[in-house]
Amino acid sequence: MLLAFDTATPRVCAAVYDADTDTVLASGVAERPMKHGEQLAPLVDGCLRDAGLDRLDLTALVVGVGPGPFTGLRVGLVTARTLGYVLDLPVYGVCSLDALAVEAVATGAVAEPFLVATDARRKEVYLASYDETSTRLSGPTVTKPADVATDLPVVGAGPALYPDAFTRPVGPTEPDAAWLARAVAGEHAELLDPEPLYLRRPDAVASAER
Repeated sequence: MLLAFDTATPRVCAAVYDADTDTVLASGVAERPMKHGEQLAPLVDGCLRDAGLDRLDLTALVVGVGPGPFTGLRVGLVTARTLGYVLDLPVYGVCSLDALAVEAVATGAVAEPFLVATDARRKEVYLASYDETSTRLSGPTVTKPADVATDLPVVGAGPALYPDAFTRPVGPTEPDAAWLARAVAGEHAELLDPEPLYLRRPDAVASAER
């Protein structure tokens, strides 16, 4: 029984997934964007309640490791590591772009090489390329859309934000926690340590000594 959640984007998502039956027992998305710290714990508790489970019923945790902004990723990763320690459960990290790629291929949204582009703010995107089986070929990187303009299919929020650079949008647009869990259970994505994938230095850094 897997509990999965992702805080790499402005919205927080969570899901409880039964790998034995390939069944999503419960899932949810936080209603207010950019409120990761306030909304993740209630969302997790709500998913467990909707699934009729207790935390002791879980067998593993899955967390999206980004890329994403410092604050949001820190909330998700700290929560995952803390729960893993308290419940003595393994914690698996998955690149959030990989989860989008796995969902796109599995649902038939794309059947050829493609890109995943998500919002990196500052007029940039987080970008990775994939083959038709959702295997990552390059990235993730952070870059300006104009520098990577393409006519390949593009999954994620990038095309809606930068339609001139990404002219072939395909779904999905946001990470889905259930697909994070499916990616781990089906070994469809690289398993990573639960460490944040920032790609950028934090905006707030300590001043250098004189």
